[in-house]
Amino acid sequence: MLYHFSEEAHIDVFVPRAKQNQPDVPAVVWAIDEQHEYSYYFPRDCPRIVLRRNVEISDEHQDLFFKYTDADIIVTVESEWYSRIVNQTLHRYHFPEISFRLFDETAGYYISDQVITPSCIERIDHLMDRLIARGVELRLTTNLYPLRDAVLKSDFQDFGIHRFNHAKQP
Repeated sequence: MLYHFSEEAHIDVFVPRAKQNQPDVPAVVWAIDEQHEYSYYFPRDCPRIVLRRNVEISDEHQDLFFKYTDADIIVTVESEWYSRIVNQTLHRYHFPEISFRLFDETAGYYISDQVITPSCIERIDHLMDRLIARGVELRLTTNLYPLRDAVLKSDFQDFGIHRFNHAKQP
């Protein structure tokens, strides 16, 4: 099953649209797979960094990002977003997979160039509880820039940086 998360409760159809930050990608409908949906248990504009431990993690990256946790997934957000995360209600739109193709395996992104009618719409509350149930470690920080810089300066590949244009300037 593929999903699309939105704060909007009543979207009847999804029409392909161009993404402003990816001008080389044609107009598409975006979806995420079940394995990676946790990265969307946040308000839409919440800046966040997702780190995923894999079996091939180097000792350097283990020490740099995962030294004091046994979690395989860490999501870091700025602390000012905490109350919005706790109080956010989302809607998970279920999509049939038939017209989608894999766009990014690491992130679990799929795209379709067709108009999509959701097969089901589900209200999603208690986002923090959902993250905990998935084994995600949620970290709060006053500013995401130091972590982003550390990730980008490393050769660590299993990460996602979402909505960073909404991060607080250092």
